Amino acid sequence: MVITVFGATGQVGRRIVNIALEQGHHVRAFGRNIESLIDKDIADNNLEAIKGYVFDEAEVYEAVKGTDAVLSALGGARDGSDKTRSLGIKNIVAQMQKAGVKRIIALGGMGSLKSDDHEYIINRPGYPIKFIPVSKEHLQAYLYLKDSGLEWTFIGAPDILDKDADGKYTTNAEYPPVTSINKINAGNIADFMLKEITERGYLQQRAGISNLV
Repeated sequence: MVITVFGATGQVGRRIVNIALEQGHHVRAFGRNIESLIDKDIADNNLEAIKGYVFDEAEVYEAVKGTDAVLSALGGARDGSDKTRSLGIKNIVAQMQKAGVKRIIALGGMGSLKSDDHEYIINRPGYPIKFIPVSKEHLQAYLYLKDSGLEWTFIGAPDILDKDADGKYTTNAEYPPVTSINKINAGNIADFMLKEITERGYLQQRAGISNLV
């Protein structure tokens, strides 16, 4: 399977790349600072390190053309000044539509998950003010996906720990998992995203995720 990974050098993205290569996939790792992947690119014929800008239409189109699935773990500043999460997804969606690629799984925050009384968790009274700017970016990314007509899955993640996968996590449709401890290993997110490509258990849905312990 050919997989295009955006945000490939972040704590989740690099684990997606590593796990996907271990599983025998051909990985297109896209980013502005992919120098750290170059040596691996030489050593592993299944890794294609692509230096590019997520706002560039032509570069993103070439990265997604002919791929089987797109996985986005885009990051950026948390103060709302960086529109990579929202406008990056907007461009990825547009280029996937142009290229005829359907499957995308994107990482966001739990503020975009459902709240029965307030529509989104971000709208709840007492939601931490410091997280509101980045949560609004995640929410906008989710809305772009929701309206895209693509085969999307949007992950609403809590605090992400820079740890590898241990398989001890749980997921839930639209809401945070009932057993949520509001923490998730970066590796567990990567594991879930790769499984979801084919399992399609959250097709055109949000997925809450959390470590079990």
